[in-house]
Amino acid sequence: MEVTTNGKEATILIVDDEAAVRKLLKRALSSRGYTCRESGNAAEALNQLKDDSVGLVLLDVKMPGKTGVELLPEIRGKHPDTVVIMATGIADTEIAVECMKRGAYDFIAKPFNIDEVVVSVRRALEKRRLELANRFYQQHLEQRVAEQAEKIRASFLNTIASLACALEAKDRYTSGHSQRVAQISEEIAREMGLPEATIEKIRFAGQLHDIGKIGVRETVLNKPGRLTDEEFEHMGTHPEIGEHILAPALDDAEILGIVRHHHERYDGNGYPDRLAREEIPLGARVLAVADAFDAMTSERPYRETPGPEIAVAEIERGAGSQFDPKVVAAFMAVRGSFGPALEEHSSLVAACV
Repeated sequence: MEVTTNGKEATILIVDDEAAVRKLLKRALSSRGYTCRESGNAAEALNQLKDDSVGLVLLDVKMPGKTGVELLPEIRGKHPDTVVIMATGIADTEIAVECMKRGAYDFIAKPFNIDEVVVSVRRALEKRRLELANRFYQQHLEQRVAEQAEKIRASFLNTIASLACALEAKDRYTSGHSQRVAQISEEIAREMGLPEATIEKIRFAGQLHDIGKIGVRETVLNKPGRLTDEEFEHMGTHPEIGEHILAPALDDAEILGIVRHHHERYDGNGYPDRLAREEIPLGARVLAVADAFDAMTSERPYRETPGPEIAVAEIERGAGSQFDPKVVAAFMAVRGSFGPALEEHSSLVAACV
């Protein structure tokens, strides 16, 4: 007995204008365990097919009104998972062969040899079962592969995030920086009314924006004094390095663009690509303000912390040159909401553990 992939028995629909023929076929197939229905014309057949429980149609070639030859392409078009066997008189075998070229599985000749009918039905339904099972397997295999790939990707990104936190934790002056930048960036993006999906990407990019510093020499990263021109140029490679580290597992041009361009300037004098204004990804423009604010309000070995008010004034002064004025306006609107919380650096460093 043929069974569909969802465990239900497939039904056979016998379509013939002669009631005696339908009765003969139904009795023969039902005695062998098949569930059968009958239709006397094309309209009845199409109505019977609507519930998609029919797995096979035994279709007479010649019927009054719409013939089986005319009905065949309609069945194949609307119900591609239903197999069709044509029933034909001896004189119509050429028509039946042509029907097979158009999608029928087989044809059986009248007067019927019941054993041959049963064999043809069994083979047709087995072919259908195998095709459905293969499709079901392929669909679920693709789903499983996609799920596994997503797990590997998530694991990779979690590892990268942990590395970024570990990199910061080596230096008490930068500990928690990426977490704070991510938080500030999120606040600014929300104030700007950006879509939730964009906000999430900006927040994620904020957490990973300095991962490229893994490729910067420790003597430069940990230098207590100001950097030389050569050292500054070397430090300036970290956005590109970060993009290269993330690209193999992060198929998201928006996030990669934020990481690469978070040190571009609105006036075009930033790095690495000297982009200007709207050429710079919006997320990178948001991150640039958050990054600068946290850098100015964090302790450094070579200078005293300017303090939040001076940092805010510097950012305001940089609107239109270093920073996007719209981003600065949003920053000014929300700066009071994150100030006190961000001063507690130690609590944010815990997020990296």
